[in-house]
Amino acid sequence: MKIALACDHGALEYKEITKQMLIEMGHEVEDFGTHSHDSMDYPDTAKEAAKSVACGNNDRGIVFCSTGVGVSIVANKVNGVRCALVHDTVTAKLTREHNDTNVLAIGQLTTGVAVMKEIVKIWIDTKFSQEERHIRRIEKVMRLEDENVA
Repeated sequence: MKIALACDHGALEYKEITKQMLIEMGHEVEDFGTHSHDSMDYPDTAKEAAKSVACGNNDRGIVFCSTGVGVSIVANKVNGVRCALVHDTVTAKLTREHNDTNVLAIGQLTTGVAVMKEIVKIWIDTKFSQEERHIRRIEKVMRLEDENVA
């Protein structure tokens, strides 16, 4: 699987740990940055990772910031992306099984490193259930992208 990664300066360590872990699991990684602790704006990297998933250049994406909130908001602004901010392993599994999420958001300040690693592994390894009820619900969510919301 090819996976896009992105972070801001507040989550560089988690991105680097995840990159190494994914490579060791046999996945290909595209790193959209950032690559230093210099202050930067999380939308700049998160949007590029999300766009790469939406257009099919990457199968999935994982985005990080201090809380995970900012990068999850950015990723969900990209048509075709279903991003979930996850803090626990149960949600990591269910967001793949029920929502077929293609981008995962994690906060470096809000999730311990051991839990983060388990979240990533479970999220990567879990398949979408393909149950009719979940397909129907996802289709309804995706149709919102085509609606003109005032």
